[in-house]
Amino acid sequence: MVTTDVAQLSRECNAWRETLRSDRSSVTELDSRLQDLAGTQSTEDVLIEIDHFHNQFYIQQLNIHDLKHAIRSHQQQIDSEMQLHNGQVNDDTLNDHERLYDNFQQLEHTLKDLKRDFTVFVDRNR
Repeated sequence: MVTTDVAQLSRECNAWRETLRSDRSSVTELDSRLQDLAGTQSTEDVLIEIDHFHNQFYIQQLNIHDLKHAIRSHQQQIDSEMQLHNGQVNDDTLNDHERLYDNFQQLEHTLKDLKRDFTVFVDRNR
């Protein structure tokens, strides 16, 4: 068992989930903008790119949902261990926390790249 600032772990989980909620809204907004743009396009190359972005937005919505669920489950595990082990969590839980943080950072990076690519696409097709 490791004594750690369990409250800090919970705060991090809450912050990640809040960021993911915002990301979900942002991706939904981008998909809406894509649908508006799709109505004005007719060239095959542009329509292929539109389909690509639509698929990416859908995939990232699923990734956001899955990560939020994993974080919520992890937070429940932290809470359970705190009660069972006098405010301590085990090494596996800390390792899970680090893994989730890595997954969170990777998803944030992916979303940033997707938003940048979409902005370039929109600017190119106005």
